[in-house]
Amino acid sequence: MNTEKDYYQLEKKIISLKEQIDEIVSREENGQKEKISKIRKEIEKEWAQISSQLTPLHIVQIARHPQRPYTLDYIGYLTEDFIELHGDRRAADDPAVVAGLGRYRGKTTVFIGHQKGRRTQERIERNFGQPTPEGYRKALRVMKLAEKYRFPVVTLIDTPGAYPGIKAEERGQAEAIAYNLREISKLKVPVVNIVIGEGGSGGALAIGVGDVLLMLENSFYSVISPEGCAAILWRDQSAAAKAAENLKIRAQDLIELGIADKIIPEPPGGAHINPEQTFKNVDKQLNMILKRLEQRNTEELLEERYKKFRKIGVFAEK
Repeated sequence: MNTEKDYYQLEKKIISLKEQIDEIVSREENGQKEKISKIRKEIEKEWAQISSQLTPLHIVQIARHPQRPYTLDYIGYLTEDFIELHGDRRAADDPAVVAGLGRYRGKTTVFIGHQKGRRTQERIERNFGQPTPEGYRKALRVMKLAEKYRFPVVTLIDTPGAYPGIKAEERGQAEAIAYNLREISKLKVPVVNIVIGEGGSGGALAIGVGDVLLMLENSFYSVISPEGCAAILWRDQSAAAKAAENLKIRAQDLIELGIADKIIPEPPGGAHINPEQTFKNVDKQLNMILKRLEQRNTEELLEERYKKFRKIGVFAEK
């Protein structure tokens, strides 16, 4: 079960059950809640059998699932009166990065995240969620605005990586990422990072510096994709399963390594099977974290952030 085809075969029954729920909701049938509840229990039972078989590569495929909620889905649920801001004030606007302000639980909060797009045309327009330098500069511009007005910042990470094209390199892709790392580390407001799908390399890290790193249960965060790692180390992309295992990319792995701080549970089958429950789980954790961070003064916030990143990295000597 090492291929994407096998994985989707693995969840075939769950997808069929979800389609039944969607049909009931669309028809507004009598006894809707009872019927949905019964099907949800069937999904739980099926997932209990499947979950023990999941490999790290399966987790990668869940994180990339085309029906998984994206940044704008979370923003739509979590915020009111969201206003998206565009442009880096230097060259252009990058649709792969969404940035703006909205009211979260009554308080103005800045949300920034990667957006992939669902239909083919939208995916092309958003460059498949791969940001260019303009996207990172836009993100930092909005973060600086948050700092000026003392708004907390929430970033939603979901990208295969920064756009690797020649034009992006010519416009300073590496510099834009490095500059963000430095500037965000000094930001004088709370910053919460949430990996909602795939966290790919520097493309994710460029908006992934903060006080707390939360990861959805079936998300991953890695210095390189399993396919890229397999191509480099084994010169064979079919070794992606082996690469995923060795990269330690799952949320639980990152908790153990001291990189991630908390795992947000997903409903049985993954976030795409019950997005609303996923949104509620994210809301609960985000609210608790922001309340805790807002009690810190600026000096405490920066000192704890510094210590957090100083502790990352483990080595052994013989």
